[in-house]
Amino acid sequence: MNKSSKLTLIPVMLCFFAMGFVDLVGIASNYVKEDLDLNDATANLFPSLVFFWFLIFSVPTGMLMNKIGRKRTVLLSLIVTAVSLLLPILGESFELMLVSFSLLGIGNALMQTSLNPLVSVVATGKHLASTLTFGQFVKAIASFLAPYIAMWGAIATIPTFGLGWRVLFPIYLVIGIAATVFLAGTPIEEEEMNGGVSGFGECFRLLGKPIVLLSFIAIMCHVGIDVGTNTTAPKILIERLQWTLNEAAIATSLYFIFRTIGCFTGSFFLRILKPRLFFAISIVMMALSMIGLFVGESKIILYIAIALVGYGNSNVFSIVFSQALLSVPEKKNEVSGLMIMGLFGGTVFPLIMGFASDAVGQVGAVAVMAVGVIYLFSYTNKVEM
Repeated sequence: MNKSSKLTLIPVMLCFFAMGFVDLVGIASNYVKEDLDLNDATANLFPSLVFFWFLIFSVPTGMLMNKIGRKRTVLLSLIVTAVSLLLPILGESFELMLVSFSLLGIGNALMQTSLNPLVSVVATGKHLASTLTFGQFVKAIASFLAPYIAMWGAIATIPTFGLGWRVLFPIYLVIGIAATVFLAGTPIEEEEMNGGVSGFGECFRLLGKPIVLLSFIAIMCHVGIDVGTNTTAPKILIERLQWTLNEAAIATSLYFIFRTIGCFTGSFFLRILKPRLFFAISIVMMALSMIGLFVGESKIILYIAIALVGYGNSNVFSIVFSQALLSVPEKKNEVSGLMIMGLFGGTVFPLIMGFASDAVGQVGAVAVMAVGVIYLFSYTNKVEM
């Protein structure tokens, strides 16, 4: 990468930080559940709603990029995200939160579909997976800060201006506006789209390629486990250790701390280890974490389990996404749209986990995530050496 490309990555990485705003939905849904006295199934509607929009908007966003370019699409996503962060400042009713989380999901669907292929403009070939992983590291910083900021707001250790835990939203709103300004002022030269604009049929026909379809399902499982851990880990601590929500919020932060460490170190390991080996190690860690979450009754066992799934799941997306993107290089925008549509797993898993936990406790939610880990084991052989 030349000096110009490295400088261009700075505002792009700030956009990755803004991409991490979507992960606030985990801790936010727990606070909304407490504020509005909701059950698990209803509370899990919020993260499910956020990721539902990936199913609707991802492929159209891939087509939109062909028309207006990746940078303009990222800017549009940042504007939608900013509006979503503004609404909770105005109130905390169930309906307002539904609209806010919907817009957060729509903005993030636009952003994830367009920002990842935008990275491929300045980082190509063997550098792509490691650069995407570093972007996930930056994203994870926003993710693990969210529960801390919400917790500090809830217990009034920082000025909240009457917002309580919702002070999280104006803080992230300011950063989102800054990301929009910096990206808008950065020149990025995108390649010409020689293949023209694809239609829906042509996009979905790419799922006929085995590696694209299997990668799509892998991303569904990865995001399902990610969102599932984000929302369920605090509930496990509350159920088994009889902690309060403010005490249990540390579980979400612990998960994102280790996911952040995993992304940071993963960008290094992916340069010295074969992707398949590193992927296999990551999935083994996730499998061990599921066992710990399933049977653990002590704080230390549960902490270790949360840390293992955080680190193990941190590099799955970048490896799977880069595999799919490089398999059809002439259709990067379309493949990106399909892969980001796989984030719909963040809707499917929490909904099923909510019903399972209402039926048999949080052990049911862990069992649902374990199914996703089993599939990722099967995907290992599809990762190029």
